[in-house]
Amino acid sequence: MAIEPGAKAKISLSAKVADTLRGDIAQGVFPVGAKLPTEPALIERFGVSRTVVREAIAALRADGLVESRHGSGVFVMEPPAPSGGLHLFDEVHRRISDIIEELELRASVEIEAAGLAAERCSPAQEAEIEAQLGQFERMMQDGKSTAQADFEFHMAVARATNNSRFEAFLSHLGKRTIPRSKLADEKTIQALRENRDAQLHQEHLAVAEAIYARDPQRAREAMRTHLGGSLKRYRVLGRSATENNTTSIDQ
Repeated sequence: MAIEPGAKAKISLSAKVADTLRGDIAQGVFPVGAKLPTEPALIERFGVSRTVVREAIAALRADGLVESRHGSGVFVMEPPAPSGGLHLFDEVHRRISDIIEELELRASVEIEAAGLAAERCSPAQEAEIEAQLGQFERMMQDGKSTAQADFEFHMAVARATNNSRFEAFLSHLGKRTIPRSKLADEKTIQALRENRDAQLHQEHLAVAEAIYARDPQRAREAMRTHLGGSLKRYRVLGRSATENNTTSIDQ
């Protein structure tokens, strides 16, 4: 039985595999439209585990270099054009109204992602969603910040769509897509954290269970409820801020 490398080694190996494949794509070894070798072929070529290969392919998808086509394989895409200056979430927004607007944008994308995940996800992707649920619960029980675990759950759902654009969208936003990561005021963070994590975990479970059940409509509704709940929580904060004559989170 092969020994799985440690976390740091795994990250290093996946980065090396991804860099080699990027070079192959840039040099035309795999031209636009070409199908990458299968997982077993890449495992044999690089002498690494399936996990390492999948992480490398995920990195290429995040870069917009390849896309996974359900039941067909991974194909090389036209390299993305340089950014024209669209930086939706690059600025640090402190106003609650900004966070509400960002959540509305997320909802329009992630509700559909949940439905597609229910239709398309593989057993391995189900296992990844389950693993992220477990990580969130552990952080919650330990009284630690769940922001990263929250983000990773949403990323796992995006990957389960097998449409690289959803993953790329959330990757672009990064952890900032979890609104509480923007809150500079520790008192505000603590106020949201109380009883919130348990509720978020239940909402995540509802999304995951609908995906496992292969029920797209139920998955969409569960994600709508989840993100709608976040919108309600921040609207309450917004009304409170207005009553206190301020629209800024850090005041």
